Amino acid sequence: MKLTIAKEQLLTGLQAVQNVVGTRTTLPILSNVLLSASEGRLELTATDLDVTISSSANATVSEPGRATLPVKKLFGIARELPASEIEIEIDEKAVCSLRAGASFYKINGLPADEFPPLPTFKQARAVTLPQDKLRQMLKKTSFAVSTDETRYVLNGIFFSLKEHKVTLVATDGRRLAMTDEEADVPAESQADFIVPTKAINELNRLLAGTGTVEMKFSDNQVAFTTKADNGSGVLIISKLVDGNYPNYRQVIPGECQERVALPREEFLGALRRAELMTSDKSNSVKLTLSRNQLAITANTPEVGEAREGLAINYKGKDFAIAFNPGYLMDPLKALDAEEVFFELIDELSPGVLKTNTPFLYVIMPMRMS
Repeated sequence: MKLTIAKEQLLTGLQAVQNVVGTRTTLPILSNVLLSASEGRLELTATDLDVTISSSANATVSEPGRATLPVKKLFGIARELPASEIEIEIDEKAVCSLRAGASFYKINGLPADEFPPLPTFKQARAVTLPQDKLRQMLKKTSFAVSTDETRYVLNGIFFSLKEHKVTLVATDGRRLAMTDEEADVPAESQADFIVPTKAINELNRLLAGTGTVEMKFSDNQVAFTTKADNGSGVLIISKLVDGNYPNYRQVIPGECQERVALPREEFLGALRRAELMTSDKSNSVKLTLSRNQLAITANTPEVGEAREGLAINYKGKDFAIAFNPGYLMDPLKALDAEEVFFELIDELSPGVLKTNTPFLYVIMPMRMS
């Protein structure tokens, strides 16, 4: 295998794939990137057996072929090289000779046939979305994914493809985030599945503001193929989380008693400041609603107290409710709407945060001391 590639092209391709490679892997081949050179293209693939990422770059290929090299070493060398073009030659023993300007490196690799084969999707169902739409949807939900590994079905985002809509849901049992977008979902592509956190993190990192993303899925895996306007793209393949997602609709409260419109930035700023006066042991802020006024207070005996006031349009009854400030700030950071709506029933029932776009966030209240 022999090729010449621009340094920037190689670095971009390696950056796209190298994140899935674990530092402590028992199989040496999983520390390597698979290089597949064919006419005018170099394809780079890395996997940890749960998530596989593949990216391609333009290259001048004089001898096509396949081999694997240690991805972190290759990236480290390529990044430091002063020349803008890199020549790569790999012999039949998977030994790589790398030349760039006055620099020369020899890197020992492993044969390509030791690399796990890419999963195939035979009669896969597919749905296509704009990349920025899916990126926004992930941003509005991924913060609510559970990190508790004993509740593994919650360690990912629930995708529901039904009724010409793609719905995303994430919950950790204490809060729930949900958003949806209209999409062309053919009858045969209707499905529900759970995409694990690792694949979600890679998607968050790799989705761009333009172009499209195609979701292909089978019973136990999903593939996301991004296509940029310039023709470049990345493929992310992941196993799905096995199990049934809980019935999230039953935790969404019905009729609310009070509905408050709040300026998102001001509300977030007040919560940020009030949170400074909480502690790990006493991590709650109290929201007190009175006529045209919202008071946000935090009172921690060993730290001190904070009081913030917001002028709002409110004519309902006076009442107070307490929440974890971090859980309340997460959706406010992820949204870009100027105004949010907080729907409340009483101090013991969940609060619901909404916007004028399809987004809903349910948050459990905390006991007031």
